[in-house]
Amino acid sequence: MINHIDTSASLRNDVKRLGNILGEILVHHGGLELFNKVETIREMTKSIRKEYNEETYNKLKEEIKHLQPPTRQQVIRAFSIYFHLINIAEQNYRINRRRQYQLEEKVGQAYSLEQAVAKVKEYELSNDAIQDVLDQLSIELIITAHPTEATKRTVLEAQKRISTLLQKCNNPLVTRKELKDLEESLFNEVATLWQTDELRHRKPQVLDEVRNGLYYFDQTLFDTLPSVHQELEFHLHDYFPDHDWDVPNFLHFGSWIGGDRDGNPNVTPEITWETLKLQRELVLKKYEESIIELMKRFSQSTSRITMSEELIDSVEREEQLYLEEAEMWQVESEYYRRKFAIILKRLREVGKSELGYQRAEQLLADLTQIKDCAENHLPAQKKLKAIRKLIRQVQLFGFHLATLDIRNHSGEHETAVREILQAVNITENYSMLSEEEKCNLLAKLLRDPRPLLFFEEGYSQETQKVLKVFKLIKEAHAEFGKRSIQVYLISMTQSPSDLLEVLLLAKEAGIYRLHSDGRVESDLNVAPLLETIDDLVAGPEIMRTLFELDVYYNHLKERGNHQEIMLGYSDGSKDGGTLTANWKLFKAQQEIHNMAKEYHIHLKFFHGRGGSLGRGGGSLNTSILSQPVETLGDGVKITEQGEVLSSRYLLEDIAFRNLEQASSALFEACARVSSMPGDTHYREKEWENAMEEISGYSLQKYQSLVFGDPDFLTYFNQATPLKEIGALNIGSRPMSRKNSERFEDLRAIPWVFAWTQSRHMLPAWYAAGSGLQTFIDQGQANVEMLQTMYKQWPFFQSTINNLQMALMKADMTTAKEYLTLVTDQTIADRIFTDIVGEYNRTKEALLTISGNEELMSHSPNIRDSVHRRNPYVDPLSFLQVELINKLRTTDQPSDELVTEVLLTINGVAAGLVNTG
Repeated sequence: MINHIDTSASLRNDVKRLGNILGEILVHHGGLELFNKVETIREMTKSIRKEYNEETYNKLKEEIKHLQPPTRQQVIRAFSIYFHLINIAEQNYRINRRRQYQLEEKVGQAYSLEQAVAKVKEYELSNDAIQDVLDQLSIELIITAHPTEATKRTVLEAQKRISTLLQKCNNPLVTRKELKDLEESLFNEVATLWQTDELRHRKPQVLDEVRNGLYYFDQTLFDTLPSVHQELEFHLHDYFPDHDWDVPNFLHFGSWIGGDRDGNPNVTPEITWETLKLQRELVLKKYEESIIELMKRFSQSTSRITMSEELIDSVEREEQLYLEEAEMWQVESEYYRRKFAIILKRLREVGKSELGYQRAEQLLADLTQIKDCAENHLPAQKKLKAIRKLIRQVQLFGFHLATLDIRNHSGEHETAVREILQAVNITENYSMLSEEEKCNLLAKLLRDPRPLLFFEEGYSQETQKVLKVFKLIKEAHAEFGKRSIQVYLISMTQSPSDLLEVLLLAKEAGIYRLHSDGRVESDLNVAPLLETIDDLVAGPEIMRTLFELDVYYNHLKERGNHQEIMLGYSDGSKDGGTLTANWKLFKAQQEIHNMAKEYHIHLKFFHGRGGSLGRGGGSLNTSILSQPVETLGDGVKITEQGEVLSSRYLLEDIAFRNLEQASSALFEACARVSSMPGDTHYREKEWENAMEEISGYSLQKYQSLVFGDPDFLTYFNQATPLKEIGALNIGSRPMSRKNSERFEDLRAIPWVFAWTQSRHMLPAWYAAGSGLQTFIDQGQANVEMLQTMYKQWPFFQSTINNLQMALMKADMTTAKEYLTLVTDQTIADRIFTDIVGEYNRTKEALLTISGNEELMSHSPNIRDSVHRRNPYVDPLSFLQVELINKLRTTDQPSDELVTEVLLTINGVAAGLVNTG
């Protein structure tokens, strides 16, 4: 019988253990005075959270107001580091819960691969039909450098060591002496965390961000991706033992870091090239480590077994071609090791000489040859896992590690095309042409095999930069392989000509080629990014126009009739509010998908979701299931934003669980669709009509405040730490496009981050209540319809649950404190009254729809986590208001004061996790 482990008790014990260690460190570094000060504040905030008392509340504010340096900074750091420790404890809790499910004798945890396979079995599909579903599966996760991830890598590495020690402490077989040693090590690591400067002293350069992203590939992703595939294969063989399953490489990672030029002048072609080199260096290092390990294992000798003549011949021939005498494996009969010595030499020469592999497929062929030969000496059902894992890694990562997407703003391309066409006397001012005239002209030029560019000098610096990017893509394909850069994304796509301009620039670089016999070659996917509400509405017509054009349709035929379309969650939400944006995104996918089917085009939607709720954040599995289910068969692509990388991919077990949830959700959903009759309606028409109506009410409410109130921007700029965030060195990209102060040019990331810090959380929920409640007020039938939608429609359920989480993490009492930073209190009171009214309206609507007694009662783990954190976020928020007030009213603030403000921003970000 399996002993049940109380995982929630282990969480409480871990939090207590780490809290006690932090307490000891506070006493050591600041004496009992510091410890008592932190405890006093902590007890007061806990008391207020348990039962609000105005007298205690005012006492707490006074206590914080009278803190003086250096004690004040130490108090801020104490609460901030406590959050890092809670985050570690909660991640360990997730790991323990997963293991507990695996120990119990029942079908696996929700969104586990085992549960997905068990559900698929219930659909009674044939083995061939299931294999077809597997063959269509595709998940691409794209890491980005949009870091409101304020945590330094040094701190992340300390957190990882603490997590490992904590897991060992919880091992029931650990001896008393071992536990004592572990607790000493744990103390030393937490002490190191306390003694480490958590603030960056300079803004990270793009290559710093590249290295930060590569850290996750090195630490977890290189090994975790093949493990997910192996896990799915294992459960398929377990539940369907009569079939030889082939799980394709459906799960890939890509990156924007070093390739995303939109609004970031620091991403130059030289930086992009260096990024590709760093990626190749890492993947070759990982392969080398694996080959050295395999050499230790593959000691088989021809004196014991018979090896294939093909293998023996290749070894003897290639040793002469590639190796010096001293580099050869010296035991003649150990042909596998002799082959590995050749592989090792050729790996080390990649990119350096002709002795190196030119393509990853060559390495793959060598490894497959060894695997096939070695498995001939095993029973048919037995496999060699280690070499199979490496083979899958080579298939997944090639010599490029991660496909690097290139992104740039549509305006940059138009300017370059205008200048080129003017220089060759084709048209005096391309920008003044109508959209129809632009498309006709571009199509004509794309049908002409002759180049437009006979020289590059004489063009403006901006145009030359654009041309260099396309030249770089061509060179990257030759050096790193065509998988190194596959997609060119166009920000702010508003018309078909935006895509045709990129195709024309690709033609000039030789990435798109039209031969004299009419044959087309195209080595780059051109993808629009639909961001604003207006662009989402226009999206279907933009794509239809392109599909009707012969030149674009021929390009798609060369790309396997495959079109990628990126959907921007951040700007749409900033433009129209989260509820309206989510609905318009859903509707745009549905309409573009249905239209593309008429042209037999396969669409892949690329979801530019943020880690934070105000930018479309949430778990990967709910993100996938909230899309129109009919669109999932062509695969999904999702951004993994900088601020969630550490929480999702720092620890191998957490990384596996995160990817398992995404994979299981997609596999099960695609299998379910496959089991449905062809004429199935995936959701009720009246539900869609309801969402359209609700969205309209919500949009009106949102825009009446954000765009209609002349004082709103004043409130936003003053009642949040927006200006102070600019001094926190967390990203290489400017906070605004064009360094402008206009709302339209402000990036969605600081927009969301600033509201989060002040606990308004406004982008994640505002105006949803007006939309929902207006619909509810029309009668009981509407209430019942919304309740049914919540139970039966994953999109609506995900929307409502994300709104609940946003409201739970928002805090109007704390937000009210930030009103003291607004110069005009009349403006502050008027706008805040509106926000509080909408908060209450939203909460009431959500509880009515979900049937919950309180927010998030359907998810007690998340609810408890928020409750656990709130008393510790509160002091940081009060300190932040106090310090920002001093900062803004002091002519020449001290470095120490600036540092303290930035430390509170870091601390609140750590406390609120996925809402930064």
